Amino acid sequence: MLPQEIIRHKRDKKILSNDEIAFFIEGVTKGKIVDAQMSALTMAICLNGLNVDEKTALTLAMRDSGDVLNWGELDAPVVDKHSSGGVGDKVSLMLAPMLAACGVYVPMISGRGLGHTGGTLDKFDSIPGYQTVPSNELFKKVVKNVGCAIIGQTGNLAPADKKIYALRDVCGTVESVELITASILSKKLAAGLDCLVMDLKCGNGAFMNSLEKARELADSIVSVANAAGCKTKAVLTDMNQVLGKNVGNALEMREAVEFLKGENVDARLFNITMELCAELLVLSKVCDNLDTAKIKLQKVLDSGLALEKFAEMVAGLGGPNDFAENYDKYLPKAKIIRPVYAQKSGFITAMDTRRIGLSIIEMKGGRITPDQQLDYATGYSDFCQVGQKIDEKTPLAIAHVQSEEQFEKAASCLQKYIEINSDKPKVRLEIIEKIC
Repeated sequence: MLPQEIIRHKRDKKILSNDEIAFFIEGVTKGKIVDAQMSALTMAICLNGLNVDEKTALTLAMRDSGDVLNWGELDAPVVDKHSSGGVGDKVSLMLAPMLAACGVYVPMISGRGLGHTGGTLDKFDSIPGYQTVPSNELFKKVVKNVGCAIIGQTGNLAPADKKIYALRDVCGTVESVELITASILSKKLAAGLDCLVMDLKCGNGAFMNSLEKARELADSIVSVANAAGCKTKAVLTDMNQVLGKNVGNALEMREAVEFLKGENVDARLFNITMELCAELLVLSKVCDNLDTAKIKLQKVLDSGLALEKFAEMVAGLGGPNDFAENYDKYLPKAKIIRPVYAQKSGFITAMDTRRIGLSIIEMKGGRITPDQQLDYATGYSDFCQVGQKIDEKTPLAIAHVQSEEQFEKAASCLQKYIEINSDKPKVRLEIIEKIC
C-alpha cells in the first residue's frame, strides 16, 4: 500500500478499508509515515468524515498501537467514566472510589487541564507524593487491591494517539468529531474496559457549547464504543455554571473529600455524580435499575466505605496514609484568602463559566505553556450558584490568590462575568439527556 493513495481515497470521499486504516496507523506509530502525510489524512477526514465502520477501525488501530491492558484475573466488571471537561468538574475524584466500594473495578486514565477546563491529574498532583504516572505494575496492583486507581496516560498506551493529536493541534483538525472519537476511545479501550459512561458537558463552560454539537459527539462515541465491544452510554450534562462550590486544583480536592464525608455537599455535583455512577452500575449489570443503584451508592457513602477506598487509592499511589483524615494539613494554601462581594442585590441569573475558568489560568492554576509549573493553591471556594439570592454583603466566591494583583483581577472577573438581576431565573436541569 502507498500512503498517498490512502490519502487520495479519503480526499475523494471514498470509504477506507480496515487494512488501509491499520496500515496507516502502524506506519505513523513506527515512523514510516511522515508528519505531512498524517496531517493530510486528518484534514481529509475532517472535511469528508468517516462512517461508523471506519471510525471503529481507526479507534481499534490506535488502541492496538501500544499496550492493551488485560484484567482477566479480576472477578468483577471493569468500568470507567470520561468527561469532555468543565470548570469545577471534580466528578472523577468521587466516582472512582464510590464505584469501587460497590464492587466494580475502575482503572481510570485521566488527563491534565486543557484550555479553560481543569484536569483530574492536576488535582491529584496537589497531593504530596501521589504518583499520577506510575508503572503499569503499580497501576494494576492498586486497581486489584483497592478497586480503583486514577492515573495519567503511560508512555506506551495508545502512542499513535499522542502523535496524531500533536499534529491535529497544529493543522486545524482538533474539532473533527471523528478524530475526537478515536482519540478518546483508543485510550479508554486500551485500558481494557467492559463498560464506559461518557459525561459530555454542554454550555458556555464546555468545549461543546451547543446541544447539537454535544449530541453529534455523543452519538459518534456511543456507536463506535459499542461496535468495539465496550458497552457505552452518554449523559449530556449542563456546564453553564461552575460545577460544585470550589474551583482550583487543591480546592477541588478538598471539596471531593468533604463530599465523600457527607460534608458541605453541593446538590448539582451530587446529582451528576450519582447519575453517572448509577448508569455504570446498571451498564455492568451490578444493579437492575438506576433506583437500586442509587440506594447502593448512598449506602457506601453513608458507611464511609467510599471514603475508605479513596484513602486506600491515595496511599497505594504514594500519597499520605492519613490524607482523608488530615487533607487540610497536606493541601497547599494561598497567601490571600478573601471574599469577592456582589455589587448589587438580586438573583444570580447567569455566569460566563469559560471566563471564570480562564481566570484560574491567570492565577497560575492552569497552564499557558505545556511545561509550566502550576500553583495548586489558587482558585475559588464557596462559589455562588445560579438562582441564589444575593446582596452587597454576600460573597460571589472566596478568592484564593498569592498577591493583591491576582485578587484585583479575580474580583474584576467575578463582578463582570456573573450576572445579577431582580427576577429569579428558571431552574436549569443538570442532566440534559442520555444517548445509548
